[in-house]
Amino acid sequence: MKYLFAAVLALGTVASFSAAEAAGGCGPGWHRGPYGGCQPNRRAVVVRPAPVVVRPAPVVVRPAPVVVVRPGRVCPYGTVWRYGRCRPY
Repeated sequence: MKYLFAAVLALGTVASFSAAEAAGGCGPGWHRGPYGGCQPNRRAVVVRPAPVVVRPAPVVVRPAPVVVVRPGRVCPYGTVWRYGRCRPY
């Protein structure tokens, strides 16, 4: 009797798995989206190999851009720069 119970339990477990379970519960041809909803599978994705570089590309050296920086505001001791002028703490 215990062998019969184990066999029924094993067959019931194997029979419960299906394609819908493997596809996240959406069924064949569908998949789960980023927010959990079922979305249809799109066409197949073709991955092409990366192009082979025969010789390296020439290096173009450009001069660095000129950056102009205004001098910072310097307030006397005990004041800070706020609202367009030096103000006490």
